Amino acid sequence: METLLNPLVLLANFILVPGLAYGSQLALGALGVTMVYAVLNFSNFSHGEIMSFGAMCTILATYWLQSIGLSISPLPTALLALPFGILGAIGLCLLLDRLVFRFYRHQRASSVTYLIVSIGVMFVIGGVIRFIIGPDDRNFNDGDRFLLKARAFKEISGLSEGLAIKSSQAITVITAVIVVAAIFWFLNRTRTGKSMRAYADNQDLALLSGISPDRVVSITWVITAGLAAIAGTLYGLDKSYKPLIYFHLLLPIFAAAIVGGIGQPLGAILGGYIVAFSEVAATYAFKKFLRYLGPEGWSPEDLVQLLSTEYKFAVSFLILVLVLLIRPTGLFKGRVL
Repeated sequence: METLLNPLVLLANFILVPGLAYGSQLALGALGVTMVYAVLNFSNFSHGEIMSFGAMCTILATYWLQSIGLSISPLPTALLALPFGILGAIGLCLLLDRLVFRFYRHQRASSVTYLIVSIGVMFVIGGVIRFIIGPDDRNFNDGDRFLLKARAFKEISGLSEGLAIKSSQAITVITAVIVVAAIFWFLNRTRTGKSMRAYADNQDLALLSGISPDRVVSITWVITAGLAAIAGTLYGLDKSYKPLIYFHLLLPIFAAAIVGGIGQPLGAILGGYIVAFSEVAATYAFKKFLRYLGPEGWSPEDLVQLLSTEYKFAVSFLILVLVLLIRPTGLFKGRVL
């Protein structure tokens, strides 16, 4: 039995738990991209930088709370500062809509025009972020690091392999479940959510029904900014905050949205976990795992690793290309909020 449990614990420690946490972060990011696409009808390439901006506001608020002695130990102070990050991201998105996107919306600009504009916005936000907080890594997780340590698991189970669960991983998964449940409840149970769905389905018919487009657009940006700030903060807590990394996250986030069917909230969530587990599994070295399954004393000569961790984003790119070639609509047909 121990021979079977040890490799399972090994996979749980290095694939299942990290994949769940990373997938939750990608799912929240992809959900924001999906909502903008479904309601506003364009792919927002500045979403990664909005995540970074929300996380930056949370970090600055965390430093301020720490300076006045406020904390919620053993939980990270960033959870207390997260509302400031959400408000900062909301302010940024509403400002961008008023100064940039509203003009092109009234002009009924093409999707290509929106794409180019969002790329320009992305570079502007990125420059502002690096000007404010700098380009260096920021570790702002001041809570207890581990919910379960590998050594404690070994002592409890008697196995030779340990299972470690970081507090940030548990916080990420729990927060993602709560946020996703709240979003689905809002879209399906509230009058405003139904108005957003109607506007996404047919804008002209929604206008004839008395739905205010400006109100729908504003609420969409508020929800998108909140999702971006939460996803960016959770990613920074779990790994560390570095402004440039959110630019790199744009690829797996869009891959997740397209895999699920861009415009489909449920598809975005499922796509986030598919991309995350694919990346984690492709960059994991299976040498020790296979050693447990092989004859006693046998061990593979190499690491049995498909890709080095430096190339994990290549997995997202490969998934994106395959989906676009084989099933361009994704797992679900896109653009249905």
